[in-house]
Amino acid sequence: MTAETQTNSGYDAVPLIPRSILFGNPVKAGPQVSPDGQWLAYLAPKDGVLNVWVRAVADADGDGAPVTADSRTGIRVYFWQQDSKHILFMQDMDGDEDWHIYQANISTLEVKDLTPFPKVHAQVIAVSPHHPNTLLVGLNVRNPQLIDVYRVDLTTAEATLDTENPGDVAGWTADNSLRIRAAQAMLPDGSTEIRLRESVDSAWQSFLVWGPEETFGGVVGFTPDDLGVLVITSVGAEAARLVSIEIATHITRVLAENDQYDITDILIHPTTHALEAFAVLRARLEWIAISPSVRADFEFLKSFADADFHILSRDLADTVWTVSLVQDTGSTVYYAYLRGENPEMRFLFTAQPALEPYTLAKMEPITFPARDGLQLHGYLSTPPGIEPVNLPLILLVHGGPWHRDTWGYNSAVQHLVNRGYGVLCINFRGSTGYGKTYLNAGNKEWAGKMHDDLIDGKRWAVAAGIANPDQVAIMGGSYGGYATLVGLTFTPEEFACGVDIVGPSNLITLLESFPPYWKTLTAMMAVRVGDLETEKEFLQERSPLFKADQIVRPLLIGQGANDPRVKQAESDQIVEAMRRNGKPVEYLLFPDEGHGFARPENRMKFFAAAELFLAEYLAGGRAEAPSEEEKAGDLRK
Repeated sequence: MTAETQTNSGYDAVPLIPRSILFGNPVKAGPQVSPDGQWLAYLAPKDGVLNVWVRAVADADGDGAPVTADSRTGIRVYFWQQDSKHILFMQDMDGDEDWHIYQANISTLEVKDLTPFPKVHAQVIAVSPHHPNTLLVGLNVRNPQLIDVYRVDLTTAEATLDTENPGDVAGWTADNSLRIRAAQAMLPDGSTEIRLRESVDSAWQSFLVWGPEETFGGVVGFTPDDLGVLVITSVGAEAARLVSIEIATHITRVLAENDQYDITDILIHPTTHALEAFAVLRARLEWIAISPSVRADFEFLKSFADADFHILSRDLADTVWTVSLVQDTGSTVYYAYLRGENPEMRFLFTAQPALEPYTLAKMEPITFPARDGLQLHGYLSTPPGIEPVNLPLILLVHGGPWHRDTWGYNSAVQHLVNRGYGVLCINFRGSTGYGKTYLNAGNKEWAGKMHDDLIDGKRWAVAAGIANPDQVAIMGGSYGGYATLVGLTFTPEEFACGVDIVGPSNLITLLESFPPYWKTLTAMMAVRVGDLETEKEFLQERSPLFKADQIVRPLLIGQGANDPRVKQAESDQIVEAMRRNGKPVEYLLFPDEGHGFARPENRMKFFAAAELFLAEYLAGGRAEAPSEEEKAGDLRK
């Protein structure tokens, strides 16, 4: 294939966006102001690897300096220690998700591993400005299957067992005094039980129980006086509401609700712990202020730009916020928002400024009825400047599946559209955010009605004249990878080809090989996917591996060798079955990746391969040959 193969007539003159821009590291991203308001931290490459950098807030034009020195996969999760002298960040080893929490001194650059335990998964539970040298961490040191809570002294790095998991707790919540007082347990029938205790020396008491038919939810905080809890729950409603419940009396007050959409996020003051705002994710994100103290701020942020905004951090004086503005046709832009009588948005940086010369595609919200009448939601993106008629189309399926596609910049969508394809993203039944009827409609419907929704979406696009029925591919990661395998096995004539990224092929081996600390999710998986003990035949029927002989269309698979969720065997076994049956399959195995591609060089390698694959088998799109860097190292297996 030549360096540029352009087969979508009418789109040939549009410049190809380099994959290094689409899938490389951001130039800068994720700014967070220190609690004392003096420092700004952010992510930026150091020798090609994402690290944490720090500069003075007052140094508006400064580039700062790196305070971490990761040389492997890069840092993506970090936050300020409450003393404003240290950065805390998380890192695993080549995607194995055995996360460690590290502390970096911004002055001396000394880095300490706060959780130096082999093969242990660490979770941040809570921090508090009132306890700046303490961190509550979840660790499965005592039992690989159970997350206990440890209290880490950030001065000495000593970790002390704080709260032991009785065997069924999936999540913990601390009160405003940094005491673990709420636990969320998963019961054997898939129900959720919220347990509370008056103090750390008191016995746990059952507080709330709801069945598996409710949406995902739980305790999201305590009231400022620690005498009540804030809970997101769909009990008594169609969609998950935000309620406040007095612990002593069980008096419940509804704070926020929507008839169709779940409450997805809240904003709490960093020092008073007062609830200030909540968010609803419709076609786009909408923030609603509850407290008068932030109402003017939210109105200002809403009017600043046609973008969805997120508040990333606040100093303790609450005078400086860092804010991201997310748009669909451009890279994320970051600002420092200076509060006051004359509020000011001070530009910080754009995540990927090299995108600015290019015309990107809009994500247009769409709705259409499934064959059983359920109204489905999603997004359609088509190449700018040409009529969206009879296009080659890629059905891009999200992971989870208890997740959803959202509006905003998406590098995979923009890559595919720039190469000449329409891209359809469907929030099929079982996706989250749309209430419990929508969620529960996906129970035990893997390769069933969840797949019907995807087929109905394709047929909607064809009937609307958008898509050429003979030029539709299916592609996705995790559950989306599974959906790709289902598309090529259960409906072998429906798609021209498929691209699977870390997708499971056998639901039985998937459920048997989950990480040990997912034990508390077993009952939920039995309700929503199938029971490993009593429904093995059903799970086998819904597994693409056992229909591999029906594949007639080409398949490309990408897999991380260290993936703890969807292990390498899931891809190995369907590739072996396809090759045994003489079926067309390309397989790229990344030895230094886990559940997806964290390293930019690997993202570029995979999408370069996917680009060529789609141009060959889907037709109608265009491709750029891999660079020498993208060709380096033979990953084909």
